[in-house]
Amino acid sequence: MVADTRRALRVLETSHPPTFYIPPEDVRKEFLRSVERRSVCEWKGLARYFDLEVKGRRSAEAAWSYPEPTPDFEALREHIAFYAGRTDGCYVDGEKVQPQAGSFYGGWITAEIRGPFKGDPGIPPVRQSPEIGSQ
Repeated sequence: MVADTRRALRVLETSHPPTFYIPPEDVRKEFLRSVERRSVCEWKGLARYFDLEVKGRRSAEAAWSYPEPTPDFEALREHIAFYAGRTDGCYVDGEKVQPQAGSFYGGWITAEIRGPFKGDPGIPPVRQSPEIGSQ
């Protein structure tokens, strides 16, 4: 178990399933390895990424956070979000979530969430913010 919380912040963005940001105190950070990759969200600010490594297995850029978010998203400071498709499983109230399609998006889809969502086949791609650092 890498993270367990009842205090996640559920963020909704246009045409996305929810993204869950977990308080840093509820994440076992010994499994996270900071990487060079950075990206910019025009609303939330500069994101940093982490590889997830458990028992010798590494999942590249499986998590991200906003160390210094914009003022409107201050509540997300240092909270950690995970790409469900880059883990063995993410759960909401015991239900295993489906990852949002596409490698750029981090939404979690549960039974009561309905699309279409950005990243789904047939949905036009959105303009992505430029990345900073290595890929």
